[in-house]
Amino acid sequence: MKDFKQHFVIPAPPEEVYRALTYAPTIQLWTGEKAEMSTEPDSEFSLWDGSIAGRNLEFEDGRKIVQEWYFGEQETPSIVTIILHPHKKGTSAELKHSNIPDEDFDDITDGWKDAYFGALIDFYEE
Repeated sequence: MKDFKQHFVIPAPPEEVYRALTYAPTIQLWTGEKAEMSTEPDSEFSLWDGSIAGRNLEFEDGRKIVQEWYFGEQETPSIVTIILHPHKKGTSAELKHSNIPDEDFDDITDGWKDAYFGALIDFYEE
């Protein structure tokens, strides 16, 4: 099991980035894929037409998202925490993803950089 931490700068205000990460129709706009999302704690979510699935644990409107990502029969939960901070260029997103299975680590970290935050940054830059 490995952990991953990184900061990303998104050229949009934190409130807008928060909505882009928590509102299914907006998620579908920047991913181009089907998404199911709710800001209710304990609700299930699905992104990229089911490629990523898990359970929402905690939300702080405009600032924080905490989720459990599912990886098969994993005993220790894989927890994703995204904290949004105002930044002179928009928003600094602080990402922490814990307990990533070793065999999935490279794909997951590349996905965070390219498909997830990379796509979100591209969406706001266009």
